Amino acid sequence: MSGVLVVTGGGRGIGAAIAELGGARGYKVCVNYSRAMDRAAAVVESIRDQGGRAIAVRADVADESDVVRMFREVDDNLGPVSALVNNAGIDIPPTDFADLDPAKLERLFAVNVFGAFLSAREAIKRMSTARGGAGGVIVNISSRASVHGRLVREVPYAASKGAIDAMTITLANEVAPQGIRVATIRPGIIVTEIFDSIGGEAALKEIAKTGVPMGRPGQAREIANAALWLCSEEASYVTGAILDVGGGR
Repeated sequence: MSGVLVVTGGGRGIGAAIAELGGARGYKVCVNYSRAMDRAAAVVESIRDQGGRAIAVRADVADESDVVRMFREVDDNLGPVSALVNNAGIDIPPTDFADLDPAKLERLFAVNVFGAFLSAREAIKRMSTARGGAGGVIVNISSRASVHGRLVREVPYAASKGAIDAMTITLANEVAPQGIRVATIRPGIIVTEIFDSIGGEAALKEIAKTGVPMGRPGQAREIANAALWLCSEEASYVTGAILDVGGGR
């Protein structure tokens, strides 16, 4: 593979795994981060240690000016983006629906939904064959939570991921004639540090014994493998697709 890969929220967890695998497979990689500069720098260093090329760019994907600046930095340092993985996302503490805080709800959708929209917009401007681009791929990271209905008291998070699913299908139809493919991955229970507060991998293994047909949680690398496949020519006839990577959950 070759080209320029932008991974939002690329400093840790699934995003870091995607960025590092992309670098290993020949992409020049932009590792986006919002606050954890040290984590993003470590991912960049890992890619460079493998002989790849990468940069870290701070940007809050919910801020339009930040997103525009990030893609301009990518243009200047790596070249026009050919693959975008919309991975950046946040959650809010579980809350009874009747007690929802509008400010927290707004921030959740600003990052999880508007951030993906803004990043995709900037990528399409550069990828679209109708605008002089060479085509490209957009992969959105959603969640099995958008459909399984099990995250009681986490309706906002599930709804934000449902918006990404709907965006994927319709956007794919719009930009297919412009040489751009759009797809989504819906991860299930994946071992990342976001679950450290509930006991980390050991706790997830217990949950997975009864909550996942395959009986185990997934690893970030397994999501990365799916994302890089979708970005590759092996998936050249795949667009508008939603790929569940959740062990059957």
